[in-house]
Amino acid sequence: MNFGRGPSVVLNVGGTRYSFSREVLKDFPLRRVSRLHGCLSEKDVLEVCDDYDRERNEYFFDRHSEAFGFIMLYVRHGHLRFVPHMCELSFYNEMIYWGLEGSHLDYCCQRRLDDRMSETCTYYAAEEPNGGPEGKGRRPPGAEGKKWLERMRRTFEEPTSSVAAQVLATVSILFVIVSMVVLCASTLPEWRAPENRSVEEQSRYTAESVREPSGIIEAICIGWFTAECIVRFIVSKNKCEFVRRPLNIIDLLAITPYYISVLMTVFTGENSQLQRAGVTLRVLRMMRIFWVIKLARHFIGLQTLGLTLKRCYREMVMLLVFICVAMAIFSALSQLLENGLDLGTKNKDYASIPAACWWVIISMTTVGYGDMCPITVPGRILGGICVVSGIVLLALPITFIYHSFVQCYHELKFRSARYSRSLSAEFLN
Repeated sequence: MNFGRGPSVVLNVGGTRYSFSREVLKDFPLRRVSRLHGCLSEKDVLEVCDDYDRERNEYFFDRHSEAFGFIMLYVRHGHLRFVPHMCELSFYNEMIYWGLEGSHLDYCCQRRLDDRMSETCTYYAAEEPNGGPEGKGRRPPGAEGKKWLERMRRTFEEPTSSVAAQVLATVSILFVIVSMVVLCASTLPEWRAPENRSVEEQSRYTAESVREPSGIIEAICIGWFTAECIVRFIVSKNKCEFVRRPLNIIDLLAITPYYISVLMTVFTGENSQLQRAGVTLRVLRMMRIFWVIKLARHFIGLQTLGLTLKRCYREMVMLLVFICVAMAIFSALSQLLENGLDLGTKNKDYASIPAACWWVIISMTTVGYGDMCPITVPGRILGGICVVSGIVLLALPITFIYHSFVQCYHELKFRSARYSRSLSAEFLN
């Protein structure tokens, strides 16, 4: 059936009407509008627009009229900018609906969009072809296996995605707590008594420590963390991206020292090298403190801290630059006033600029240990200026970091609530 053969067509977008000739639609810059030229039936038309009036040959689109007006300015003049007082992401959603991309925006608006999307971690993914109700029963081969892997991945990555994920997260938290308690208890004097034994006794103690309750608990915790890491690696979508993630690197740093210490004990045996390796073993065992960071997988607060540091690295670098510049200035001046000038009273604590840097950093951060302080009048005046300037310089970037922290927190809360809704649906089903 030949459909819509009128000389002109009318686009009604949110109540605003635009009239075009049918030939203009053929090469129209907006893909959704140009698709109307090839429609042969009313069903084809309703797949493109929301409604159609056959008598007036008018196509209705229930979209933002002001946003479409700015998009039409791009069609006429070739420049696309954001609508004032409209969210960048909402306007970008309108652009995607009409068939435009972020590259069509002017450069200044592209930067605004990139910053906005990086702040909110918003990604516009294409719809899955078999995701709707109509796609049921037409799953491609291997879809069940992929669905199972995706369910496993969400179980290990998202603690609120299902009941099994919550149970797994609870068990992992318990293992972290137990391992930390054992690590703290191992530093007690009663536990550290065997370290004062001879080399032969030390070697026998090291070999037998695995059979002691603390060694058994440590081995069980390491076994759990290792199994968890291996399973998460197997079910991950992108293995290279999995290895590059900070939390996975921390997991590797927390697990590897145990196996290295076991191998060193096995290879050294009762050799005299064990005495030299003792310090290394203690350092490796103390690296288990990284297990605390594993709690970031299950607590939004730690995730918010990590995400804030990731997004505010520019502000953090700016803060460090401020501190370094002030440290260089005040340390040089304090060393000159306290020790460099021949004023009759030389302060030996300020014998060099590096030594004065320690005083500057504890003064700017208002810690003030009191281990070194200026004794001359000019030095004390400089100390007061150093403290006041430290308060000002440290406070300047804090506002940006605070706002980013609040944004990250609300974003992670929203994601957690989304997975909680899926968990509620699982209970209902």
